[in-house]
Amino acid sequence: MEITAAVATEIGGAFTLQTVTLDDPAPDEILVEIAGVGLCHTDLAARDGHLPFPLPGVFGHEGSGVVAAVGSAVTKVAVGDKVVLSFNSCGRCTECRRNEPAYCHEFMAYNFGGARQDSTSTLHHNGQSLGSEFFGQSSFATYAIAHERNVVKVGNDAPLALLGPLGCGVQTGAGAVLNSLDCAPGSTLLVLGGGSVGLSAVLAGVVRELARIIVVEPHAGRRDLALSLGATHVIDPAAGPLPDQVRAIVPGGVDYAIDTTGIADVLQQAMLTVAHRATVGIIGVPADPEAALALNLIQAQVLGVRVIGIVEGDSDPDVFIPQLLELHRTGRFPFDKLVTTMPFSHINEAVAAQHRGEAVKIVLVHE
Repeated sequence: MEITAAVATEIGGAFTLQTVTLDDPAPDEILVEIAGVGLCHTDLAARDGHLPFPLPGVFGHEGSGVVAAVGSAVTKVAVGDKVVLSFNSCGRCTECRRNEPAYCHEFMAYNFGGARQDSTSTLHHNGQSLGSEFFGQSSFATYAIAHERNVVKVGNDAPLALLGPLGCGVQTGAGAVLNSLDCAPGSTLLVLGGGSVGLSAVLAGVVRELARIIVVEPHAGRRDLALSLGATHVIDPAAGPLPDQVRAIVPGGVDYAIDTTGIADVLQQAMLTVAHRATVGIIGVPADPEAALALNLIQAQVLGVRVIGIVEGDSDPDVFIPQLLELHRTGRFPFDKLVTTMPFSHINEAVAAQHRGEAVKIVLVHE
């Protein structure tokens, strides 16, 4: 079928809206009419060449919509079901069998390979194959092909167009607190970065009843939003050395720290803010793939610090997304307060607005 997609034609270039051809779903695939799709830092990192993906291609990995068709082997969803799209995984490796699909041994191939596992593309333009299957969906489009392992059925009463960020950014931040770090009630959390991932961590910190939630963010508007969502303290990194500012709030240091910036120098400073037996979670994607953290070995040993990498908040989307939706339904996880909607056709304006810090999480909706 012919669809409209936002195609990235060159590294760092603008998206162009093009009419492209989308394959019919294979027996194990699902065709989804996209209602909304989140604009995520990972989309832009891949477009800018910081993550591997073939161009020209179609990004988008926080889609939500309605099932329009299913392949003959699909049993999980049916035509008309409302779904959130998330990351893809193989379902066969050790971690997938442990219900830890975020650490699928084939994660890169299934999410960044740019084609089906048989090397065919789902998208074509003027006879040329396009990079497709981004996170098993490529949902910067009016329709997308997805798979049973990366679709999650949601209720008819859910605000469908706004749900896409649950598939990546929101579940990553919330999952870091609730799953990866499993923050203890009454403890202290430092969040580096007040974007959608960091503020989702704040919302989860409120759910977990943490005593102090400290957000470090250069944009004043995002600091104000963090406080309105439940952060107890906010820090402007330009106001002074980060360790001094944090320890003025918590002299003994923080129990948990989450980095969403991907900036090694920021994370290095955060290592000086932690308490004994603290855990530091690394989420942010660095611009430099060779970026490294210089860990003071004596400090790590004396304090018993643990540093862990976090992918997708250690989430099993089939389990975690319904949990987040139930928290939202009861008013305990108002992730929609992070969302600003813009027309899909304004995707380049949305990228610029997000870079300027004018919006936390933009969801592109189809007019």
